[in-house]
Amino acid sequence: MPVAMQSGTVPAPGARRAGRSRWSLRARCPGGRCRAAAWAVILALVGHLVAPTPAAAGVDVSRELECLALTIYFEARGEPDEGKIAVGHVVMNRASHPLFPRKVCEVVQQGGDKLRFHCQFTWWCDGRSDQPTDWRAWEKSKALARPIYWDYSRDPTAGALWYHADYARPRWRSDLSRGAKIGRHVFYGLAIDRDASDLPDRIPASYSPDQ
Repeated sequence: MPVAMQSGTVPAPGARRAGRSRWSLRARCPGGRCRAAAWAVILALVGHLVAPTPAAAGVDVSRELECLALTIYFEARGEPDEGKIAVGHVVMNRASHPLFPRKVCEVVQQGGDKLRFHCQFTWWCDGRSDQPTDWRAWEKSKALARPIYWDYSRDPTAGALWYHADYARPRWRSDLSRGAKIGRHVFYGLAIDRDASDLPDRIPASYSPDQ
C-alpha cells in the first residue's frame, strides 16, 4: 500500500528521475502527441482484456470474422469506407436481434440453401464464386470487420437491419422505417408502429434489381 510522504521528506532519487523524464517527454512531444499515443495503446490493451469472448460460448471467432469480411467485400467493396462499415453493422445488428440467428455466419447464410436469390445477403446465393479476387479490397474488408465485430466501431446506420441499392425499388421498403442513405445503399429499420410478426414473409437483408 502506498504511504503518503511526510512534510520535509526528501523524495527518492527514482522519483526525481521520473519527474525529469516526464518534463523532458513533454519537451520532445509538443501538443501532447506522445500522451495521446500512449493512451491509445493503453485503451487498445484494456479493450483486448475486457472484450467479450464469443469463443467461450463455442463460437469460432476466426470463422465469424471471415463471414463478416466476406459480406463487406461482396456487398460493399465498391462503397466508401462508411458504406462498407454500414453493411458490416447490419450483419451485427441482426446477430443481436431476436428476429435473426445469433451467430454471424448463420445470419449471413440464412436462407438460400435451396433456391437461388432466396437468401438474406445476395452474395451468398447468387451462384457465383465466394472467393475474393481483389486482394486490396479483401484486405480492407478484413481490417474493417474486426472493430465492427468487437463493437469498437460506430454504427452509421443507427441499428438498421435491411438495406437496398439506391436504384432499386423493392416492394417491402414501405413496410419498414427508412434510415440513412450511405454511399449507394439505403438503410432501414423496423417501423415503430409495426410489430415484427406483421412483416412480409421474406424481406432480405440486401436487395438489388438483379434478384
